[in-house]
Amino acid sequence: MDDLRSALQRLLRAAGWHRRLLAAGLAAAAVAFAIQAASPQPPPAVDVVVAARDLPGGVVIDGDDLTLAALPPDAVPSGAVARSGAVGGLLAAPVRAGEPITDRRLLGPGLLEGWGDDVVATPVRVADAGAVGQLRPGDRIDLLATALDGAARTDVVAADVPVLTVPAAGDGGLAEGALVLVAATPDQAAGLATAAVTSRLSFTVGVS
Repeated sequence: MDDLRSALQRLLRAAGWHRRLLAAGLAAAAVAFAIQAASPQPPPAVDVVVAARDLPGGVVIDGDDLTLAALPPDAVPSGAVARSGAVGGLLAAPVRAGEPITDRRLLGPGLLEGWGDDVVATPVRVADAGAVGQLRPGDRIDLLATALDGAARTDVVAADVPVLTVPAAGDGGLAEGALVLVAATPDQAAGLATAAVTSRLSFTVGVS
């Protein structure tokens, strides 16, 4: 009989220990759930294609130039392009590392939208980088070519062309000038290409 009572007591003690362990586990789980519920949830993020490093204007983008960044939805710029749309595209202007790639940064319909069907995006290297720093997209300029053969001659190569992009701040101080992208007719673009190798290009600003 004593053995039976001892066995029962051991069983009761074991059951009590398991009940306490179970109760402690449930209490710990409740605390964890309460902490999780009270903690602010991280905002949803969207993967956006960005420049993996500083890129100059006028380069063709390859896969190594790009990476993904997780941005809040309200920080994703309008016109952000997918990786497939960016690779192989021609940069219209310099971009900084981490900057999202948008349709406005690439030569193509997005950049020319609203400027008419008879123009092409044309890069022009202007000799005076400091003067280019005063331009803004949408300005209308006359592009002038001064002959490098010693002749005192300056001609208007393209008149009243709109500026599409200008170098980012800090990217316009190159010794060889600064690259500006304008919307020009095919004939104007051909004339500018010729002038680029025979003349020093400058501009005057017209009324927008």
